[in-house]
Amino acid sequence: MAAGSSYSIVEYFGGDDGYRCGYCKNEKGNFSHGMWSHTMTVQDYQDLIDRGWRRSGKYVYKPIMNKTCCPQYTIRCHVLKFQPSKSHKKNLKKMNKFLSVGEIPEGQCDGEPMDSACQERGPEQDPSQLSASEVEGPIIAPTPEKEAETNSAAPEPPRQESAPPANAKASHSTPAPGVGADPNRPLCRKAKDLRKERRLQKEQRRQQEVEVPTPSAPTPTTPTTSNQPKSLEDFLSDTSPDSPLHRLEVRLVRSNPPSSEFKSSFDASYQLYKLYQMAVHKDPPDKPTESQYRRFLCDSPLEAEMSAEGPEVGYGSFHQQYWLDGRLIAVGVIDILPSCVSSVYLYYHPDFSNLSLGVYSALREIAFIRQLQKQSPKLCHYYLGFYIHSCPKMRYKGQYLPSDLLCPETFTWVPIEQCVPRLDASAYARLTQDGQAVDARALRELGRALVLYRRTVMPYAAYARKRKGSSDEQEVEQYAQLIGQPCAERILLYRA
Repeated sequence: MAAGSSYSIVEYFGGDDGYRCGYCKNEKGNFSHGMWSHTMTVQDYQDLIDRGWRRSGKYVYKPIMNKTCCPQYTIRCHVLKFQPSKSHKKNLKKMNKFLSVGEIPEGQCDGEPMDSACQERGPEQDPSQLSASEVEGPIIAPTPEKEAETNSAAPEPPRQESAPPANAKASHSTPAPGVGADPNRPLCRKAKDLRKERRLQKEQRRQQEVEVPTPSAPTPTTPTTSNQPKSLEDFLSDTSPDSPLHRLEVRLVRSNPPSSEFKSSFDASYQLYKLYQMAVHKDPPDKPTESQYRRFLCDSPLEAEMSAEGPEVGYGSFHQQYWLDGRLIAVGVIDILPSCVSSVYLYYHPDFSNLSLGVYSALREIAFIRQLQKQSPKLCHYYLGFYIHSCPKMRYKGQYLPSDLLCPETFTWVPIEQCVPRLDASAYARLTQDGQAVDARALRELGRALVLYRRTVMPYAAYARKRKGSSDEQEVEQYAQLIGQPCAERILLYRA
């Protein structure tokens, strides 16, 4: 990556004290480890969320799964294999009907907005002991001897999961002799199927020629059949009638560093957030302040990174804005990472709650990831945050199939249908069925963990020698165990 030579810098705070749970309302039952991230590369954050971490602003936290009252399991959806369910199709038809004729259904919405039930905002103020000048100023890298000592770890094990190619299609079988159409003659095709095939050919060409687009012959594709189920993209592109009553526009704006589009729409975004918090979460008018909004949903430790192998928009933190006839009605906060798009939060105008914008935005984000995957094949998962089986209200995230849950002990992915029986029996469970499986990225050598001490990067072993028996070994070891050996050798832990 372009910013691959930069460091992530964090301060670790432990997690001994319990605090109020937003799900079961237990006043002291929620336990998590936390750290303040001053700056972080997208690859480091990708690896952290693959170990159960999650960010809220610049605060990055990891639930203590076997201790917290409502265990929170990281969940991801395989977007290339996703097919909208019956309820998803109902939601999409409802939105299309509203856009076409302006009809908003009455009654309760039938879906949950992304992570609006509980806000993990972290500390109300920046608890950092590290000044901005220490982060922004020059950092002394390890000497060649130390760098060789630090970077000589065994290579990381390859990930086991693999996604199917974007253009994977089921083969079209030839009819048996005497059954169906003559296999020696061209199939009778509908105009709609021909248009779909041309669109698929165009997308395949874009995927193959994303760096230098040049004219080429269409890629041969398998003909689509008339009884093929309607795809998510088909529902989203359904524009009938020709002149819909309303126009919905989805804009992607970078929030960190803030783009000009983000700055120009900031006031509208904040006012929408304030309205949402008061109506949905019953916050008093003075609680959702502008500074709180910035800290919670605008500030991000993620660096903006561009890569030749990545999507055209780059990696980092973004707001996906939903504009209805020029009026901002919803904002989805997302992170675009090397292997996924991670959903952070969604807020919307209460007047449109019956449109189930939480479900609609999730389906939009899945379709968005499919587009990104054509530019960056590795980017093929949708992380929906945490799945909380012990809280029925939060089980809706398991409806985006196929999905996996992250095992809290081995940090491997397990299909959700295999996890549900175990979670029915116990709120906390080891999800990996292999009793011999272990954490492949577990801490092996604490001395190789990197620290930032007096503006100098050094292995913890060298730092401990300088401090002549530092008393923080237990704290540093806990931190390094939580993030794993590879991250411990890349991320800088600030030492005062």
